[in-house]
Amino acid sequence: MFSSIHHLIRLARAARVMSRHDALIPGELRAQLPPGTSVLIALARLRFPWEAKPELVVRSDNTEGERLAVALAALGPSYIKLGQFLATRADIIGGALADDLGELRDRLPPFPRKTAIAIVEQELGRPLDQIFTEFSEPIAAASIAQVHRARTVPDSFYPEGREVAVKVLRPGVEAQFADDLASFFWIAARAERHTPSIRRLRPTQVVQTLADSVKLEMDLRLEAAAMSEMAENVADDEGFRVPEVDWARTGQRVLTLEWVGGTPAGDVASLRAAGLDMKRLGTNIIQSFLRHAMRDGFFHADMHQGNLFVDPDGTLVAVDFGIMGRLDAKSRRIMAEILYGFVRRDYRRVAELHFEAGYVPEIKNVDDFAQALRSIGEPIFGRSARDLSMGKLLAQLFQVTEQFDMRTRPELILLQKTMVVIEGVARNFDPDHNIWESAEPVLKDWMMARFAPETRLQETADSLLRISRMLGQLPDMLGRAERVSVALGGALDSSGLKLHPASLEQLARSNRRGSRLFWALAGLLIGVCASFLLS
Repeated sequence: MFSSIHHLIRLARAARVMSRHDALIPGELRAQLPPGTSVLIALARLRFPWEAKPELVVRSDNTEGERLAVALAALGPSYIKLGQFLATRADIIGGALADDLGELRDRLPPFPRKTAIAIVEQELGRPLDQIFTEFSEPIAAASIAQVHRARTVPDSFYPEGREVAVKVLRPGVEAQFADDLASFFWIAARAERHTPSIRRLRPTQVVQTLADSVKLEMDLRLEAAAMSEMAENVADDEGFRVPEVDWARTGQRVLTLEWVGGTPAGDVASLRAAGLDMKRLGTNIIQSFLRHAMRDGFFHADMHQGNLFVDPDGTLVAVDFGIMGRLDAKSRRIMAEILYGFVRRDYRRVAELHFEAGYVPEIKNVDDFAQALRSIGEPIFGRSARDLSMGKLLAQLFQVTEQFDMRTRPELILLQKTMVVIEGVARNFDPDHNIWESAEPVLKDWMMARFAPETRLQETADSLLRISRMLGQLPDMLGRAERVSVALGGALDSSGLKLHPASLEQLARSNRRGSRLFWALAGLLIGVCASFLLS
């Protein structure tokens, strides 16, 4: 009971803030509200004398999504993350609202330098002067952490020290998120229980996904690991790199990495003044992202302009790896072939891919689906270069596939939303950039590598290895079956459950057949390997 009261108080506070920003009740539901509700909303908007005025002001021409974004920003870190997460789930909140929330940025006032120093010393177990010779005031602050510029204590690798960026978690942010997430779970469970129409949106599952994501962001060692993994993936790529992690000065609440001194990607005037090729930068960001997503299956899912810098030689440098996306091998292959199919305008093949992947039920008609895909592709390819958008194409594709009963795949939605952001960065570099021209070489190279003989050989070898492991477990499975049959013939018989001798003989024959099956499969495996190598 007391926990319910606690959650109600916290949610009532959130409702008051959202009411003041005219973001509590969606417009289409206001006409359905019971009498007197408008009075309650008006009362909720009243401000007590001791309450501070909002830093963000809602204009009369703001859309519903813009008002909601401002309200969530006013509510603090947990609600900002909730809004950013919902921006990736257009399947739940609709495309227009998701687009508005996609503009939500978590810029919050910084906490004192003295507090950050205390966290660094506690986390790393040493006084600050044994770790850094310089440690600046905060230079950037977000909902979960803030960043300081520092210089390391000289060592054998860097006799004069090294300039680094130090990311420090906000004090008490873990407890605040835990409290707010508990309230989210509480209201989601009751919404599912008492409102059948909401159950299809699976609010509890949505909150759980958000909780899992936040849990990863609360441990900066995991962000460091993501940076390390991507750095290995792109080690041989030209035009893109990842800052080096200083593991000796990194812990759960502190992340130290090399200082990135390049030009912010959003400062186009400075990039042009430096003589950089803006068209090449636009191509680079598109092709780099596609390599990460399709080749590696691991991509930076928050690569907006604020998280990108450009080195003097035009190399892109990404920072803030708190939100990452993954695609398994099957999803990567299907998405690459789908995009390449659209590039070639082969709508029949794109339709077949959806059926092969199981995205669309077999009871649907492949020709009807291909016709629906053509209705998406042809209008796009008839536009000018600046209007072409791979991200918008995927968004329309997901809308059409819903009509053909395709179940939502969150990892593909995240890919699509990230692609929209990446395209925005590319167009900021070069307004007339042709997204498809940049994408086609990467997709084509990936497809050729995917179907190259050595790749197929490796995939076949992996499949045979999995089969051999299964065969290796078969004798143990048969042995367990034999022991069960003995037990059935003994213990169960003595307890009154009689087994006919013929049944026991049948079990024994099945065991012998299983042994013969094992050796037959083993022989088949050897034969397949031999024939494949000979071919």
